[in-house]
Amino acid sequence: MTTWIKVARAHLVGAFNFFFYPWLILGLNFVIANVINAATGGPKNGHSGEVFAIYAAFLAMGVVTVVRWLPFQLSLGVSRRSYFMGVTLLALAISVIDGLVLTLLQGLESATNGWGDGLHFFRVPYLLNGAWYLTWLTSFVLLAVCFVWGMWFGIVYKRWNLFGLMAFIFVQIAALIVGTTIATTSHAWTSIGHFFTTLSVTGLTGLIALLGLFLFTGGLATIRRVTV
Repeated sequence: MTTWIKVARAHLVGAFNFFFYPWLILGLNFVIANVINAATGGPKNGHSGEVFAIYAAFLAMGVVTVVRWLPFQLSLGVSRRSYFMGVTLLALAISVIDGLVLTLLQGLESATNGWGDGLHFFRVPYLLNGAWYLTWLTSFVLLAVCFVWGMWFGIVYKRWNLFGLMAFIFVQIAALIVGTTIATTSHAWTSIGHFFTTLSVTGLTGLIALLGLFLFTGGLATIRRVTV
C-alpha cells in the first residue's frame, strides 16, 4: 500500500496535466455551447451534452499516463502490479475531486437558471439529473471508469505496440457489433429498452462500476507481462 501511494505521489509531478487539461477541454466546450446557444437563441432548458468531453479527456489521460510514465517507473524498480495499483489509486482520488466540482457546477447552473439562458450544460437527463450526492457518485464512477479504460489501452500499446492496440480496438468494436446483431435477430431490443427505462440511476451507476471492475481486472492481467 505504501508503494502504491508513492507511485501516485510521483505522478503528481505532472499534477498540472491531471488537473488542468480535462478542465481546459471542458471549459472550451462550455464556451462553445454558450456561444452557439446565444447565437441561435438556443432551445430554452436545452441539454447540450458537451459535459461528456471531460470523461473523454479522462480516458485519454489514462492512455497518456501509462505510455509516458510506465517505463520510467519500472526502471526505478517499481513492480508492474504496484504501478497499476498506484495509478488506479490516483485516478480514484482525482475522480472524487473532479466529480465533486462537476456537482457544484451543476448546482450553480441550477441556481442561475442555466447560466441565465436556460442552458443545462452540467445536467444530463436521467444520468446526471438527480440529488447532488447521486450526481457526485455517478460522476465519480464515470470518471474513474474512463481513466481505467484508458489505462488498459495504454498497457496494450506498451505490450503489443500499434498492431496490438488496433487489434484491441477491433475486438471491442466487433463485440459491440455481435451484441447488437444478437439483440436484433432475437428481437430483444424491447426487453433491453424496458430494462434500462425501469433501471434507477443508482442501478445504472452500479452497472458502470461493474464494467469498471472488469476493465480494472483486464488491465491488471495485461500489465503483468509488459516489457519496456
